[in-house]
Amino acid sequence: MLIDAQRLGKRYGREWIFRDLSYSFRPGSATALLGPNGAGKSTLLNTLAGQLLPTAGTLTYSLGGRELAVEDVPQHLAYCAPYLELLEDLTLSEFLRFHTRFKPLRPGLTPERLVEIMYLEKARNQLIRQFSSGMKQRLKLALALYADAPLLLLDEPTTNLDAAGQAWYQEHVQTTRAGRTLLLSSNVPAEYAFCEAQLLVTDYRVRREKS
Repeated sequence: MLIDAQRLGKRYGREWIFRDLSYSFRPGSATALLGPNGAGKSTLLNTLAGQLLPTAGTLTYSLGGRELAVEDVPQHLAYCAPYLELLEDLTLSEFLRFHTRFKPLRPGLTPERLVEIMYLEKARNQLIRQFSSGMKQRLKLALALYADAPLLLLDEPTTNLDAAGQAWYQEHVQTTRAGRTLLLSSNVPAEYAFCEAQLLVTDYRVRREKS
């Protein structure tokens, strides 16, 4: 998916989170959105995803040479963020069957195989609310990485992961990134070291407008 931002800006009240951002995010590219905590990385990520309306500028989306309306973007994106909720009263197997009805996995991949990829075979019949925070994050990552979606958004992807989980992330993000447009919000260098491009949100930050 191609995302073209022209003079993009987002403001809350009179405080600009970012402003005058012009950039093209192209298929096959991986771009890190960087900045300290509170800089607006997640706001920028959600604006680019069409989840938040920009205050200024324009966003256009195209897939396979065909322009997409912003309301059609969600069906083509996969998103992983620590703040996204899971249906915790379902078992892992139940949840995967439910989730993949709405967001299919990559061709040829089954929910059963995804359980194996996550190394969660022993937890397939366990309620998700009984999972550790690391297990939940690995599940969120796997659903995004292995979704049949050309736009991949990752917000602080290794949150709650131990060393083994971080290694799992590094392996599988590389396995699944080819041909996709990948946007990654982070301030942890190991998370985004593979990204070819970096955008520092504070480079587009404008302080409160004068009254």
